Amino acid sequence: MNRQVPFLDLVAPHVEDEEAFIEVLRDALRTGRFIGGPMVEGFEKQFAALCNAKYCVGVGSGTDALRFALIAAGVRAQDIVITVPNTFIATTEAISQAGAVPMFVDIEPRTYTMDPEPLREFLAVHCETAQETGETIHRRTGRRVSCVIPVHLYGQTADMDSLRGIAEEHRLIIIEDACQAHGAEYYSKQEGRWLKAGSMSAAGAFSFYPGKNLGACGEAGALTTNDEGIANTARMLRDHGQAQKYIHDMQGYNGRLDAIQAGFLQVKLRRLHAWNEQRRKHAARYAVQLHDINGLTTPFEPEWSRGVYHLYVIRTKDRDALQKFLLERDIVTGLHYPVPLHLQKAYDGLDFSEGDFPAAEAASREILSLPMFPGLTDQQQDRVAAGIREFATRCSGVVSAA
Repeated sequence: MNRQVPFLDLVAPHVEDEEAFIEVLRDALRTGRFIGGPMVEGFEKQFAALCNAKYCVGVGSGTDALRFALIAAGVRAQDIVITVPNTFIATTEAISQAGAVPMFVDIEPRTYTMDPEPLREFLAVHCETAQETGETIHRRTGRRVSCVIPVHLYGQTADMDSLRGIAEEHRLIIIEDACQAHGAEYYSKQEGRWLKAGSMSAAGAFSFYPGKNLGACGEAGALTTNDEGIANTARMLRDHGQAQKYIHDMQGYNGRLDAIQAGFLQVKLRRLHAWNEQRRKHAARYAVQLHDINGLTTPFEPEWSRGVYHLYVIRTKDRDALQKFLLERDIVTGLHYPVPLHLQKAYDGLDFSEGDFPAAEAASREILSLPMFPGLTDQQQDRVAAGIREFATRCSGVVSAA
């Protein structure tokens, strides 16, 4: 018997629907439709409906989705695009690959998503409005600031009303990085209703990497939008800039979604709501089990967020010791993310330094992702909670008060 509590389980969901997956393969083999075609179009229609978006464009990865969204929305070479430093590097890679320059603002320390106040301050202190065009210009570099990418991190949405208000004031595009937020919702007081991640901006980007709430059996991604022009441009960008076969309106990329992956995603899409509800149930159970442990902070879910708990991330000043303690008891955890992007070697040339974004830096030293997946059992959760309690008891006086 395997005593390990895994960080996630990529086997059970596929065994459960094995026959449906095999049928997808049979269909592709018997029709020869491996790229594009009915399976891709069917998935795009279904995923657009899930996100309450008019259009969905299936692509090869979440990075493709972000890159194509930026280009299609009008971000130009050398523009500045603002995002947060505590995200996977794909967020900033997409900015660079679109020809733009990433810039960072700090996070709200409870939600780990973009804090509207540092964004507002950055635009007020470091930028000015060009009188002739009304565009926002970064004073030091003279570059146009054209876009903001809030990241819906760990399955929780960013505060979109506040961010959209700031963006509108400064004529900035918003692209949502929703790669961890399939089905997550945000209550907009401005609109008086719940909105889906991927529907609240010019475009949203999703990853279907296998470990996501909705994961392919390989690489896949999608862009969602309510803008027909962005959707049409993204379709050309993913297919070498083709408006039709061998007619290229622009230089594009090879970023198409495989038909087999789209078929697999259609099978899984039927279960996404139930899987998300299981994640929310597990999160609520963790919260009850862990709420009174000294020095440990459980995830904060604002009243305006219905998170889908792609990750369940706790916080403690003794993170490294706790992670080692749990691993010794066959409980696997993760770090998302241990080094903020502004301190990564890949971005040495941007001249950031330690202390520039204190909330993100503090989080990177203290966050720990616990096992979280739909099939997580009560017994497995009990072992995780018991391990954390044992650590807190043994290390009382070492574990810091929150």
